[in-house]
Amino acid sequence: MPELTRRRALGAAAALAAAAGTQTVTVARASDIGHHGGPEAFDEVYRGRRITGRAAGGGGHHHEHGAGYAVFIDGVELHVMQNADGSWISVVSHYDPVPTPRAVARAAVVELQGAPLVPLGMPMPMPMPIPQQ
Repeated sequence: MPELTRRRALGAAAALAAAAGTQTVTVARASDIGHHGGPEAFDEVYRGRRITGRAAGGGGHHHEHGAGYAVFIDGVELHVMQNADGSWISVVSHYDPVPTPRAVARAAVVELQGAPLVPLGMPMPMPMPIPQQ
């Protein structure tokens, strides 16, 4: 039997971590699935912020990637997208897919660290010029 090397141990650990990460992304709680198979609506206070999610009516352009679902933090829309594997991401936590819209709202609240969510399309404030000496 070959001797276990640090490289093989790290490779095995990385493979296990990758497999575990893939499984957690695709698992959703039964309470987060609505009676039509889509995400369940939610309305809760999470870390002091009101997060809500519901089916979006009308299918406007800003909901096309969110599979007809709208998520809000303190009344401001958080743009979300459902990936092909069923996981969800937002403009705030784009590189951290989660299994449900509720989880994507919670992840955004954590990432915002108390900062307000700025609606997409709003101009960013201009930085103040640095005075020349």
